[in-house]
Amino acid sequence: MPHSRIELPFTRYLDPEGRPLGPLPDWTEEGARLVALYRAMLRTRLFDQKVIALQRTGRIGTYASSLGQEAIGTAIGTLLRDDDVLLPYYRDTASQLLRGVSMSEMLLYWGGDERGSDFAAPLARGDFPLCVPIATQALHACGVASAFKIRGEHRVALTTCGDGATSKGDFLEALNVAGAWQLPVVFVVNNNQWAISVPRRIQCGAPTLAQKALGAGFAGEQVDGNDVIALVERLRHALEQARHGKGPTLLECITYRLCDHTTADDATRYRSAEEVNQAWHEEPVKRLQNFLVARGLWDETQEQALVAECQVELQQAIERYEAAPAQDAQEVFRHVYASWPPALAEQREQFAERIARRTQGADHE
Repeated sequence: MPHSRIELPFTRYLDPEGRPLGPLPDWTEEGARLVALYRAMLRTRLFDQKVIALQRTGRIGTYASSLGQEAIGTAIGTLLRDDDVLLPYYRDTASQLLRGVSMSEMLLYWGGDERGSDFAAPLARGDFPLCVPIATQALHACGVASAFKIRGEHRVALTTCGDGATSKGDFLEALNVAGAWQLPVVFVVNNNQWAISVPRRIQCGAPTLAQKALGAGFAGEQVDGNDVIALVERLRHALEQARHGKGPTLLECITYRLCDHTTADDATRYRSAEEVNQAWHEEPVKRLQNFLVARGLWDETQEQALVAECQVELQQAIERYEAAPAQDAQEVFRHVYASWPPALAEQREQFAERIARRTQGADHE
């Protein structure tokens, strides 16, 4: 018997040119709020550009860009409350910046320095560090949400991942427990069409990724991930549902990875220039800019002032990053276990001895 196609809600308010497709949510009448969203998105894009330039000149390690996906993190960072918890993955630059993570901390992280996850901002200190293993953060989010529910707290755990992560057992197990226990957790899937070199169309046989939530007993829906107004509206609803005991939600945000998977990747080997060029016509930053300009809320003078402001901030962050003293080599061990297991004590001792010998050798040169 053939599978019946499941039709899920899909939300979009702006077309690719930034023109309204119909009535907009009431909050969009607040021009300052819309401008703040744009400023956050452009700031993220400029940070991205600078970090990639640093990587190409050997001043930073491998980096995962969020080019073309800035609206998702911006919506998240704008809507989360101070006592909510963000459990991000490696493309969440925008949300981390809005949660108070500094640019210099981000540079430390991508430079391989453990101190890059030791956030100074009180708001960010309650969040988890970036997760590079695929989908493990989804289960962590369920653990956090379980604590909120047991304590009777009106707080939400929000976790993010890419489309490829939805094929992992960790992700599906997280959906199962979230639905079974009706946890206050929101899953945000950045469906950017490519799980490294594997396209969405052959990675999963389901017509949508959002419908994976249905099997776990809770709501899943799609939203245009290039339309920040749609993202804010649907994410706001999902957070309120979770906060008031109405269970989890899965939001599948349809967007596109305009960049390589990371700076260690070459996307031209597996996708065409025509496909990427077409995706540029859908991207979120220009879409919102067009909308703001049409409403008289933004102009070229404001644009250039914002770019100049961000460039100053970036340069200061780079200077702080490059002036930071070298981290203690033992940091690679200190954040793995709360209590170091005896079975691994010998490895740590051998590592310490090796570092000591290197240090002594350098002193004698």
